[in-house]
Amino acid sequence: MNHDQNLDNLKGGAGAKGHKAGRPIYRSVSTFTIFTLSFSFHSFNLQYQTKHTQINSCLFVHDLCFFLEAKHQTLGVHNTKCNMTPSKLNMDTAKQQFLTQFGESYGYPNAPNSIDHIRATEFKRLDGNVYLDHAGATLYSELQMEAIFKDLTTTVYGNPHSQSSSSLATSDIIEDARHQVLKLCNASPKEYKCIFTSGATAALKLVGEAFPWSNQSTFMYTIENHNSVLGIREYAFDNGAAALAIDFKEATESSSIKVSHCPIQKRNGPRVSDKQPTGEIYNLFAFPSECNFSGLRFNLDLINLIKEDSKKLLEGSQHSSGNWMVLLDAAKGCSTDPPNLSTYKADFVVISFYKLFGYPTGLGALIVRNGAAKMLKKTYFSGGTVAASIADIDFVKRREGIEESFEDGTVSFLNIASIRHGFNILNTLTPLSISRHTSSLARYTRNMLLALRHANGLEVCKIYGLEYLTVSENHKIKAAYSGLGPVVSFNLKRADGSWVGPREVEKLASLSGIQLRTGCFCNPGACSKHLGLSHADLLSNIEAGHVCWDDLDILHGKPTGAVRVSFGYMSTFEDAWRFMNFIVSSFVLLPTGALRSRSIQSATEGGRTTTEHYLKSIVVYPIKSCAGFKVDSWPLSSTGRELIVI
Repeated sequence: MNHDQNLDNLKGGAGAKGHKAGRPIYRSVSTFTIFTLSFSFHSFNLQYQTKHTQINSCLFVHDLCFFLEAKHQTLGVHNTKCNMTPSKLNMDTAKQQFLTQFGESYGYPNAPNSIDHIRATEFKRLDGNVYLDHAGATLYSELQMEAIFKDLTTTVYGNPHSQSSSSLATSDIIEDARHQVLKLCNASPKEYKCIFTSGATAALKLVGEAFPWSNQSTFMYTIENHNSVLGIREYAFDNGAAALAIDFKEATESSSIKVSHCPIQKRNGPRVSDKQPTGEIYNLFAFPSECNFSGLRFNLDLINLIKEDSKKLLEGSQHSSGNWMVLLDAAKGCSTDPPNLSTYKADFVVISFYKLFGYPTGLGALIVRNGAAKMLKKTYFSGGTVAASIADIDFVKRREGIEESFEDGTVSFLNIASIRHGFNILNTLTPLSISRHTSSLARYTRNMLLALRHANGLEVCKIYGLEYLTVSENHKIKAAYSGLGPVVSFNLKRADGSWVGPREVEKLASLSGIQLRTGCFCNPGACSKHLGLSHADLLSNIEAGHVCWDDLDILHGKPTGAVRVSFGYMSTFEDAWRFMNFIVSSFVLLPTGALRSRSIQSATEGGRTTTEHYLKSIVVYPIKSCAGFKVDSWPLSSTGRELIVI
């Protein structure tokens, strides 16, 4: 198919492929850059005029394949062929090239159904939409929900705090669910227990509340941690303990891990007791199995290192003494790479089920080592956690079982009963195959993004996390990381070197039927680290009014967040393909000559051809279905943001 045919497909007319009729297609051209008019106008209309013909403006991008392939060799993007045209023919060709490189990992060749069959039969509701926020919440299968609905409509479930036959049957299902959770992480029931909570955050909160803090304790955590983990330091501070954030630095030996310390944090307040601890000193170290910002997977050897030789890892710090317990946040990482607790014996592991298989929400789990559970100090008691209590005197006898001691009230037994249907999916596909499948899509997307160049040769994309996995000239490596998960976190640059706002990307992606996520993803430490934001930058941004989830995506010339795409077990090559075409067509500045010859057809006058095109008018429609108003001029800001072309 030639370029003119490709252009016909891009115009979105009756014969266009890959786009629904009536859906606007956004393209960048010449010096124009995508902008959404303060993100408040519902729509607007532009008109171009030639000598004879007035046309609605819809600018199209031509095939970028030749441009990206020219950069292929110098970038070291191995075996990557770029066919950046949305035509069906070129997509099929690109998929074959993708399968040549990733065919052994992509899909589920040993499963009963292929990825294409799974997507077509179990996720029909996507209906052409591209969902790329699996790190936030993955999608539930329609067959999974049918099985849950059938289960709930054919089975009588009773409150497990009873002795009726339906209650006893419910208790058995709950116990079976606990074993499935432990099996996922290869944890022996003799060594670990599964406590159900209302989510991963509730599991983290439980550890913070019940941990045996003293004024000699230390809460140590990696700088790359979710806010729900950082919140544990409030419990540490309230008990006089210190908090210490750490990061990792290059080591002289490839197998060693070197730690860099941030300043010690300690809060003195009226609630802090000066009483010295009478028993053992317990410290807590928390880190994620996979960073939800960058996708960096942490080396789980950290668990054994901190437990067995904390003084060596912390280089003799005064905070290295005492008994160290380890909290692993596996809420993100468990969906594609569950930890092996038979080898890496973390004391606490938190899990979120909607990140595993989409449903149910409002349910998580704390996997706790039996010895660690005995150290926890729980104050509150409730129905289900007591064996006996007397209302008018100070008497309570608590239950002795670990699970029943910490599951306050009636557990969410209907949600717990439904997770077995989600586990059926994981067991059929297998976690290893899911990891290989999702990683292949993430690697392909990274390769494509790294290959992008503007017409002037400048890079289009900055990907976060890659620099921590590459070997330097002195053959040093940051051994704290073991690889990248199925997450691609990045920011885009314009041809003049300025940053494209992440929210700008997100809103345009949504208009194109692509769901992704932007911001810091509740991980402020990773965000500031990868974006190069100092404390002064962060405080300045806060003073400027920036808060989580707002539209202040560029401040003082720097992004305040990033764009993140993440893949799940049902993601397909076509998802990655459509996303890449969106990026290229919306944000890559093409060679001027190619655009001039392919954007708007020239008018013919008196046997000669003229390319005299100019902007005639702009009509803005602030409110849907209401009349628009004509704009005589449109100021451009210093950031270079201009206007969207429909």
